[in-house]
Amino acid sequence: MPTAHVPPSRAAQARTSHTRTLEWPTLLLALGVHAVFLGLVLAAPHVGIWAYLALVPVLTLHSSLQHEVLHGHPFRAPRLNWIFVALPLGMFVPYWRFRALHIAHHRDPALTDPFDDPESWYRDPCDWAGMSPVKRWFLTATNTLAGRMLLGPIAGMAGLVAGDARAILAGRRDVLAAWAEHLAALALLVWLLRQVPGFSLTGYVAACYGASVLLCLRTFLEHRAEDAVGHRSVIIEESGPLAALFLFNSLHAVHHLDPSLPWYGLRAAYARDRAQVIAANGGYVYRSYAQIIRRYAFRCKEPVVHPLRGTAAGLRTPDASAEASRTAFAPEGVSPGARVSGET
Repeated sequence: MPTAHVPPSRAAQARTSHTRTLEWPTLLLALGVHAVFLGLVLAAPHVGIWAYLALVPVLTLHSSLQHEVLHGHPFRAPRLNWIFVALPLGMFVPYWRFRALHIAHHRDPALTDPFDDPESWYRDPCDWAGMSPVKRWFLTATNTLAGRMLLGPIAGMAGLVAGDARAILAGRRDVLAAWAEHLAALALLVWLLRQVPGFSLTGYVAACYGASVLLCLRTFLEHRAEDAVGHRSVIIEESGPLAALFLFNSLHAVHHLDPSLPWYGLRAAYARDRAQVIAANGGYVYRSYAQIIRRYAFRCKEPVVHPLRGTAAGLRTPDASAEASRTAFAPEGVSPGARVSGET
């Protein structure tokens, strides 16, 4: 974790511990996820709906693995890491778009900015003023946990396709290449699944959607709009099955303090420096996902309109290049209205 938030000796220890060793936990995780996935696919024709339900957490874990891979694990070479997630088991999102958008999201000074953070669900006041009542209702509904989980994946995917189509028409070859590679890999995945007699592609698509729904629980309040950049990322202290499925990215403030820290180091880093982390993130802490569900299932967590637009919080007015490169989605946050101009 950075020396700005952690005593120097501990920061040095953290850096050396996760950059100088072969990351066997991540390697074994990748092998395990694909082995369980294969077992469930082969079992599905015999056990029916139970296999497809069991695929939901496996596909969720695969998405968490993709997040780990794009941050440079288990190896430093991006293409070598990509091998571990080359088959798009989750179907919907091109990996290289996920990577480009999520890395752009890690420009912490722009966190939550509706124009520069591709994972922001906030909207600019001027955009909001020009929206129809139906669109305002939709965005307000997705600011509740139930609405985000039910509608968020649909909104996100629609926004991704629309935004990337505009980018491709504007000449973004990197976006075109990411989609071409994704569609080729997706075709291979579908072909392989069709080789299993009795396997239901409809059931599989439903399982993929279920995984997207579950991921919306994790991302629902990962970030909030605050003047202090360090106060914008959450800590959810739960260490149960959900946290494990998310590879402990629920300790999101720790992840943003040091994005290179591997998943299996997050809990130890937080336990070691809990007081400093909570002080650094302004006490933005929840005990568990159950607490979040009780509080926000049918209640908006905050306004849709970004509260810091037009203030001196470092959030800028969009320029022409941002508008031209408008993207509408990042898988981690499933945002339907962000812009980013990163490359894959």
